[in-house]
Amino acid sequence: MSIQWFPGHMTSARRKAAETMEWTDVVIEVLDARVPEAGCNPMIKELRLHRQRPCLKILNKADLADPAVTQAWLNFYNAQQGVKAVALSCKKPGDVAKVPALCQSIAPHRGTNLKPLRMLIMGIPNVGKSTLMNALLKRRIAAVGDEPAVTKSQQRFELNDRMSITDTPGLMWPKIEHPSDGYMLAASHAIGRNAVIDEEVAAFLAGILLARYPALIKARYGCAVEGMDAQDVIEAVAKRRGFRLKGGAPDLEKASLALLTDYRTGALGRISLETPKTRHAMLDSAAAPDQKEQESGETA
Repeated sequence: MSIQWFPGHMTSARRKAAETMEWTDVVIEVLDARVPEAGCNPMIKELRLHRQRPCLKILNKADLADPAVTQAWLNFYNAQQGVKAVALSCKKPGDVAKVPALCQSIAPHRGTNLKPLRMLIMGIPNVGKSTLMNALLKRRIAAVGDEPAVTKSQQRFELNDRMSITDTPGLMWPKIEHPSDGYMLAASHAIGRNAVIDEEVAAFLAGILLARYPALIKARYGCAVEGMDAQDVIEAVAKRRGFRLKGGAPDLEKASLALLTDYRTGALGRISLETPKTRHAMLDSAAAPDQKEQESGETA
């Protein structure tokens, strides 16, 4: 199954963001530290590069991600021109307090009474943009929810006499090119549930957990993982939680949602679904069929 999700309001949100970008000094792109590249909207990069705007990439939910993998992603992003990356939790006021100074550091020509620093928060749905906005302003001005696409319009506020900040709706892109990206985003709850089948997403997640974090499965669900496949993991969750259908068969739907919830909340442990190395391997694998087709055409 290929997961796609692009609600109608996102077309107007993109148009409005393009207009706002014209008078923006720094783009704050909020990413989920567990799936930073899968959740890196190519439309955001396109908009900011068109206006040559520097970017502060915030790897939010870093407290839920594998710290070694997060460091690898920070190294990856900080090697890019015009980009500064930092890992933090938007729920921690001390972390959020660093953000204005970080933005100032990549736009040193702004931040005075005559030339205020104008920041624009962008990112895909449900990565913590509104939580960041509320923490920066130290009051609740943006709706926060555990469902994607809670914010549907831009909001602009003055932080002080020298800085302003604009929050934007979560912005997806029209076509998710790589199926694994769709699954990672769905597992991390960046895509509306009406666009996914929980059992399929949970099976994808279970496969990654078996390959990279088998000890966390064993610790959480008390099962021996040797020889297991993804379906076995979901059945083990059903058994552990006592999820049964009428007649005694395991309730795989409930078990799938339980596994996803345990991952999303951090109950399973600190997990990252992609690394720079796995990302590179996935892109190489996706490019291979196209390359073979091109070579075949050249020799025909």
